[in-house]
Amino acid sequence: MELTWTSDPAPLLTVRPGFSLAEVDTSSTPGISASKKTGAAILEENRAELDDLQERLWAESRFEGKRSVLLVLQAMDTAGKGGIVKHVIGGISPQGVQDYGFKKPTPEELSHDFLWRVRKRLPTPGMIGVFDRSHYEDVLVARVHSLVEPAVIEQRYELIREFEREVAASGTTIVKVMLHISQHEQKQRLLERLEREDKHWKFNPGDIDERDLWPQYMDAYQRALEETSTETAPWFVVPADRKWYARIAVQRILLDATRALRPQWPLADFDVDAEKARLLAS
Repeated sequence: MELTWTSDPAPLLTVRPGFSLAEVDTSSTPGISASKKTGAAILEENRAELDDLQERLWAESRFEGKRSVLLVLQAMDTAGKGGIVKHVIGGISPQGVQDYGFKKPTPEELSHDFLWRVRKRLPTPGMIGVFDRSHYEDVLVARVHSLVEPAVIEQRYELIREFEREVAASGTTIVKVMLHISQHEQKQRLLERLEREDKHWKFNPGDIDERDLWPQYMDAYQRALEETSTETAPWFVVPADRKWYARIAVQRILLDATRALRPQWPLADFDVDAEKARLLAS
């Protein structure tokens, strides 16, 4: 099924110098021409490999391996972060995933620097970590709502770059994804939440207020992407109007990043044949 990709989506989705968020077609499907049905099949086909790669990482960590993977998900509300966690990360054994959603900072968290709470949630060796929102809230929401002075936001970009270099150097591969949804598509998804009783729990009246700040959020995202997409930790902007595409694109990017680590099963430090003979004789 992988043959349905006409090209590797990662280079097509990577933020590089000259990138313009406004020019991204949120309903496009870079790297593939397929249907929702085909997308579901691709997603299912690759689940076992992603699970296997994580288990290999975990096995390495039992023998002093230090590597892990961190998936950072950022998006406007309804863009599908939860769907990525459910349909992409959900194919991995729960024991191999550390998933954390960052909410409004607590008083204790506010008493520390903005990266303090993030450091505490970094994945441990052998794990695939997921941030549902992240330290980027502190240069997105903070900028749009003027929670800190502009000079502080500017300083945070450099602090984030330094932080991510440090995290990568410690053995964590960082995969940063912005799920990019259109304002029109967001309205349809919010309407669905209001029209279905089983979706009411997902609706937050504040989401409508935030829609009024859409241009400011797009400006904040554009600046954050420009300032923090690095060779060590590049940003991938994934068109998210088509849920099936967003899921297989993130799965492919995550698979490629984990494949590149080439995790191996640790070699036995004992004589396998001798132990088998002892077992059979017991």
